[in-house]
Amino acid sequence: MAVKISPSAVVERGAELEDGVIVEPFAYVGPKVKVGGGTVIKSGAYITGDTQIGRECVIFSSHIGVEPQDLKYKGEETKVVIGDRVRIREYVTIHKGTEGGGGVTQIGDDVLLMAYVHVAHDVKIGNKVIVANAVQIAGHVEIGDWAVIGGLTGIHQFVRIGKHAMVGGASAVHRDVPPFTVAQGNRAKLVGINLVGLKRRGFSRESIRALSAAFEMAFKTEEPLLVALRRVEEELGDFPEIREFVSFIKESKRGICPV
Repeated sequence: MAVKISPSAVVERGAELEDGVIVEPFAYVGPKVKVGGGTVIKSGAYITGDTQIGRECVIFSSHIGVEPQDLKYKGEETKVVIGDRVRIREYVTIHKGTEGGGGVTQIGDDVLLMAYVHVAHDVKIGNKVIVANAVQIAGHVEIGDWAVIGGLTGIHQFVRIGKHAMVGGASAVHRDVPPFTVAQGNRAKLVGINLVGLKRRGFSRESIRALSAAFEMAFKTEEPLLVALRRVEEELGDFPEIREFVSFIKESKRGICPV
């Protein structure tokens, strides 16, 4: 299937477009951009820098691969890497990485970034993540697979949000959100296990019960957190979800959202 480029679009010499790519009117594709087969770059999109885009993506009028808003950035060669089947809606901004942050801003497969989302330098977003309208993701944030971020949420730099976590809309997230949990509010607090999301994704009743018990044991006790986590491991450590839950908390550098 041939590449289709509108006469009013600008595709710079050096850009690499695989079969089936469509570039609509008034879009711009820079000289170092690589676009996978079947991707549609819609009218008004601006894609520049060392940016790699996977197959079968749909990119609306957004800015991708532009310089980061980081005063330490001095023009070094960094990049944006976007996976397959990613949908990037109107006015999304995705900034390339910085040398000090690993040099790559990365978005996984099957991600939906709704309108007005900002993805700052060196952010890592996993697979099958949904980020709702106007979410602002600061530099170096990590978001795990299957996470859902409610609209109008702000996420502080270096925060980690675990797999299958849910952040309620209009939240301000300043600390880490463990996998399988729900956080909401300004400042965000943990409110429990993501029961709805886990059921939808086919987690067993036994795993969900174990996660609910682990949440209570870890966060609704007078014991120090590390002591409580040791007890969680001893009593529930046969479940892989529990091991991931405990490991994430132990590795936190910013601390965990309070309950």
